[in-house]
Amino acid sequence: MSELRLMAVHAHPDDESSKGAATMARYVDEGVRVMVVTLTGGERGDILNPAMDLPEVHGRMAEIRREEMAKAAAILGVEHHWLGFIDSGLPEGDPLPPLPEGCFALEPLEVPTEALVRVIRDFKPHVITTYDENGGYPHPDHIMCHKVSVAAYEAAADHLLYPDAGTPWAAHKLYYNHGFLRQRMQVLQDEFAKNGQEGPFAKWLESWDPEIDLSANRVTTRIECAKYFQQRDEALLAHATQIDPKSFFFTTPMEWQQRLWPTEEFELARSRVPVSLPETDLFTGIEGRN
Repeated sequence: MSELRLMAVHAHPDDESSKGAATMARYVDEGVRVMVVTLTGGERGDILNPAMDLPEVHGRMAEIRREEMAKAAAILGVEHHWLGFIDSGLPEGDPLPPLPEGCFALEPLEVPTEALVRVIRDFKPHVITTYDENGGYPHPDHIMCHKVSVAAYEAAADHLLYPDAGTPWAAHKLYYNHGFLRQRMQVLQDEFAKNGQEGPFAKWLESWDPEIDLSANRVTTRIECAKYFQQRDEALLAHATQIDPKSFFFTTPMEWQQRLWPTEEFELARSRVPVSLPETDLFTGIEGRN
């Protein structure tokens, strides 16, 4: 096998830079072809950076988010593909309002599945990463991303399904991202305390949903990628409408992060090759990877 290929499937632009970005940067550096597939344009995303909360930005959100995604992809060194569906937005209120007509989360499952199958069969990834059944957090587009990714992983290999979407391709492995771990947050918070500082994670830890802790038990694969944390942060900051450079994401010294938690975490969800867990490489068990 002359070339290894990794595909990361995400719901919105900026998700790729906050979930597994350092892992992607590492593999790019090692010569792996990496493609990010973004399912929606992120058109309904809130402006979370006060410096970008400007009338001229509100009027160009779709265009600006495409520009931001191009910058982030260049920083990470990845190829990129827009699947073209419309952001559903994050419904808020009690009761929750209905999702907007025509949005991604309301698409019949087979429509985005066929679109993703077409990209899988064209790029021919050996490994695909996406979200678990909870979406990482319960945004309707993240949950739909999970459903579409799993369906496409299976369907892309089946010659009976979507016969007009290209020659069948069986990706070897499918992983879920598990980057939001309480243990990691606690380790970093403790380091602030050791240094006589008030850490940024106290409120998060106090209000942590015990159900989220279950994801820590699902981690099968830890990728050493501390060398690429700075690149990850630069890609995240490229999404300027979504990321406030003064936010808590960037308060922990890089040396602490690299020393105390130098990995990104994944869960092996499907495999068509024999595996031995735990793993330290997404390509373990795939021909050409020793």
